[in-house]
Amino acid sequence: MNKALVVVESPAKAKTIEKFLGKNYTVKASMGHLRDLPKSQFGVDIENNFAPKYINIRGKGDLIKSLKEAAKNATTVYLATDPDREGEAIAWHLAHILNIPEDTTCRIEFNEITKPAIQQAVKKPRPINLPRVYAQQARRILDRIVGYKLSPLLWRKVRKGLSAGRVQSVAVRLICDREKEIQAFVPEEYWSIFAKLKEKSNSKIFEAEAIAVDGEKLAVTNETQADSVVKELNKADYIVSDVKKRERKRNPYPPFITSSLQQEAARKLGFTSRKTMMVAQQLYEGLDIGRAGQVGLITYMRTDSTRVAETAQQEARNFIEQKFGKDYLPAKIPVYANKKSQDAHEAIRPTTLDLPPDTIGTGLSKDQLKLYTLIWERFIASQMTPAVYDTLTVEITAGRYKLKATGSQLKFAGFLSAFSGSIGKGKELEQSADSDLDRETTLPELKVGQKLLLSQIDPKQHFTEPPPRYTEASLVKVLEEKGIGRPSTYAPTIETIVERGYVERIDKKFYPTELGIVVLDLLKQYFERIIDVEFTAGMEDKLDDIAEGDASWLKVLEQFYDPFAKELSFAEEAIGHVELPVEVSDIPCENCGRMMVIKQGRYGNFLACPGFPACRNTKPILKDIGVNCPKCGGAIVERQTKRRRIFYGCEHYPECDFNSWDLPLKENCPVCGAYMVRHKYKNGGFVSICSNETCLSRQSSEAKEKTSQDSKEKTATAKKTSANRRKKRG
Repeated sequence: MNKALVVVESPAKAKTIEKFLGKNYTVKASMGHLRDLPKSQFGVDIENNFAPKYINIRGKGDLIKSLKEAAKNATTVYLATDPDREGEAIAWHLAHILNIPEDTTCRIEFNEITKPAIQQAVKKPRPINLPRVYAQQARRILDRIVGYKLSPLLWRKVRKGLSAGRVQSVAVRLICDREKEIQAFVPEEYWSIFAKLKEKSNSKIFEAEAIAVDGEKLAVTNETQADSVVKELNKADYIVSDVKKRERKRNPYPPFITSSLQQEAARKLGFTSRKTMMVAQQLYEGLDIGRAGQVGLITYMRTDSTRVAETAQQEARNFIEQKFGKDYLPAKIPVYANKKSQDAHEAIRPTTLDLPPDTIGTGLSKDQLKLYTLIWERFIASQMTPAVYDTLTVEITAGRYKLKATGSQLKFAGFLSAFSGSIGKGKELEQSADSDLDRETTLPELKVGQKLLLSQIDPKQHFTEPPPRYTEASLVKVLEEKGIGRPSTYAPTIETIVERGYVERIDKKFYPTELGIVVLDLLKQYFERIIDVEFTAGMEDKLDDIAEGDASWLKVLEQFYDPFAKELSFAEEAIGHVELPVEVSDIPCENCGRMMVIKQGRYGNFLACPGFPACRNTKPILKDIGVNCPKCGGAIVERQTKRRRIFYGCEHYPECDFNSWDLPLKENCPVCGAYMVRHKYKNGGFVSICSNETCLSRQSSEAKEKTSQDSKEKTATAKKTSANRRKKRG
């Protein structure tokens, strides 16, 4: 019997959806795009209305053939690619490949991979949304114009292998501009003066800060001024002049959108944006969690909207009332304002509240569980009542000076109750204005006119600090605030500028490289428009207008290309060859004696002789791990294979042939005296074990690990068997 064909993007998603739809449907995966612009040529006919030249992607011929055969034998074809512009474009290309007319009601979409959502989606097919397709096509052509016209210019004028992108260049600019601010920053001295006070001689001490003198704001800029203030305060009488008690509410955070998820995962879990999106994709597409089988755990993770479906809100209210009580339910269902007009998808939330993180831990990897918990807690918190604090502000008069002391105490936890201690107590980036409430401090019950005893004056010297360097979280935050790119582009943008060598990630902070600064200065001089923050943000708005059907994609491309072509022509004539600054090392070339210089290649930095081409000597830059070689006593260094797999070897290679896949440690085995190593097991866990394979301590560790693995495999087999039985019954 012929079946309906449903085409999705990923095989993991296909497996989950096929289970939900049943025997009358076949679900296949397109594995992403099947057609695209060619890599080997420009692929855009500028003179013919920017007509794109699409070709089938190399290596996907067998897959295309399989999909065509399946579509030929199907009663109906549904295109169920992701519910965004990229997914709409993939559906459009699939329709072309499978000979499906554009106006056919072949497109279905869903925001979550659950049985009700999938079954409802196939009942409501629609035609392909062409404005969304045109918006994606315009973005693709814009990026192709910039990349394929500007990058070759950089190859000729600076160095081969460089690239320039419409969004990545602006990201590099933000990092370089921040570095310039830091380098130009001149710290300024200032002092804060605190009085340690108490009610009686045996009372608890509290602090009050001097904030004003003679009715004007107190500004102390040097030690002499600070000493003068301290002398006066030491002689003064301290009288309570005002006491203000009030109740402050701290509102819950909205549920995650893509950018806020990336920021919080970076801040709380240490995830890169790329890792966050990869793990979120796995949670969305579906995981086998045992009794429930294969199920999508979160809604679609590429979204700008904080909207939540009414059914999900009601489910959350039922859950909150059962777990926390009625006091934690707001009178009205919370509604959060969206920053952007687009509201195509819901916020990122759990697909069901029947699967709390603490009940499905064995079915998820550590990273999956961490991210799922983060999303779960944020969503539950967003549907709860505010936290309530009792705050007390006391003003104190001391001669000419006014001092202030503040205290706060949590009265009702509200939404903070949703957060577990393992991930954080709700101290989110968006709520930095409420950070004073995080530091609970108590003050004694004071009355106006009450005299206080001075225990000590504590002057503190400070210096103003430069703006901080961008981290993964703060860079994503500023890209979102300025409207640069879209949340789905942040992860690949950041990875690209790191891989190209324009910036370095050191201790989780971004530093521009010399190469990045040189290329940026060049782009600033000749292509200011391309790397202008406001221009790039404005282009995103125009793409939004195309998607909404309010602008012509051809007109947008024309307005961009005409001035860009002139800038490109002028730069080609005006720019000579740009010499990159050379960093000289302290290592001499063993062939000619010159001091080797640090060069940047495809696989990172390396040492090269400056006498090239007469002397072609190169060598890798080796990282000393601080452990001596057990064979010859030399330093053990980190090396890489041709496939970039890391191993450890002696610095005296080839004279000394010591090498190890495991990281050698300074410690020696207490049983046999051999050196210890940090060993990684298949499950991803690390353990310190003896390097001597015949040592009893190592054999004991491996036996324990094997027992653990066998137990996990038995559990997985039992789950699979149980799932198969349910499938046969159902």
